Amino acid sequence: MHRSALKKSNDSIKIFITAIMGIGLGYFLGISMPSSNITKIRLPSSFGHSFDVPIADIEKFLADINSSQATMDHSSGTEGLEYLGSIRLPKIYVPTNPHGAESLPPGIVVSESDFHLRRLWGEPSEDLQKKPKYLVTFTVGYDQRYNIDASVKKFSDDFAILLFHYDNRINEWDEFEWSKKAIHVSARKQTKWWYAKRFLHPDIVSAYEYIFIWDEDLGVEHFNGDKFVELIKRHDLEISQPALENSDSTWEMTKRRGDRSVHKFTAEKPGWCSDPHLPPCAAFVEIMAPVFSRKAWRCVWHMIQNDLVHGWGLDFALRRCVEPAHEKIGVVDSQWIVHHGVPSLRSQGDADDQGKQGDSVRERCRNEWGLFQTRFTDADKVFLEGIRG
Repeated sequence: MHRSALKKSNDSIKIFITAIMGIGLGYFLGISMPSSNITKIRLPSSFGHSFDVPIADIEKFLADINSSQATMDHSSGTEGLEYLGSIRLPKIYVPTNPHGAESLPPGIVVSESDFHLRRLWGEPSEDLQKKPKYLVTFTVGYDQRYNIDASVKKFSDDFAILLFHYDNRINEWDEFEWSKKAIHVSARKQTKWWYAKRFLHPDIVSAYEYIFIWDEDLGVEHFNGDKFVELIKRHDLEISQPALENSDSTWEMTKRRGDRSVHKFTAEKPGWCSDPHLPPCAAFVEIMAPVFSRKAWRCVWHMIQNDLVHGWGLDFALRRCVEPAHEKIGVVDSQWIVHHGVPSLRSQGDADDQGKQGDSVRERCRNEWGLFQTRFTDADKVFLEGIRG
């Protein structure tokens, strides 16, 4: 009985001492740690952002925002903007934002753009009476202005016009009324694929359902832009081109057939096609007048090499960007064009003699084709070996 009472007394003393020590430790930690560290908020990554600031600072920030709104409402605006700029902002991190913009609130991020021309006055929301749905680009020299004029007139105001000038002659184009509303980009002696890689980034042309990347020497007497788009939509073509009439083209696939609106397959020369679903018997268009859907162009743009400016070899590789390629790539027969074959780029070579200029350009084209094939083959090999381990 005596031992039991003594044991209970000892246990009570231990509990009391432990409680005193706990209170003391808590007090010591409390006075040694800044209060701001205790009140910090860090949201989990699943929320997509974090605020690494004290709660009190967040409350002050919100109060400052409300105050700045009142200031801007009751002042000329300048004072309010200056006040807003002096607010201490919370630290924001949004991993789902585009790379480099993680410190911005998502509501202010604009990751895509367009070629819509805007006024320098008035309300921004009233700038555009109509937004073009499609984008047509031509790489041009002034000598081909009348052919381009005829081509542009085949497209309605649903199409934005963008001219890439390889001869630096821009102002002269103002003789055409439509040119004053077109976009003009100039760099001497450059090809359309050089321009496309640098000025047609997918985020820049995302406003357009289809992107036309055309040569300057096409006859368009039997072509209509709106009817062409209607057909590629109906046949669900992601990559397409108008058929070529009376063409000396090497490829049967792009030649016009008079008995149909669209074709996706052809019979080629014996031994040219190892598979009827592969180029050049299917899943194939040429690079003189291709048309890309917004989705397909996002892939194709990444495939264009910075230093391979002629685009040779792209036609055989386009199938890598759509699936199934033999169904998504096709030629529109009922809206056809004629390729005049004007050798305008050959005169841009580095030689005094006109003939040698053409030879040097064509030699570069063939060389680029081989380089592109080698790079693609090597890239496939490295990737597949990596999967195999």
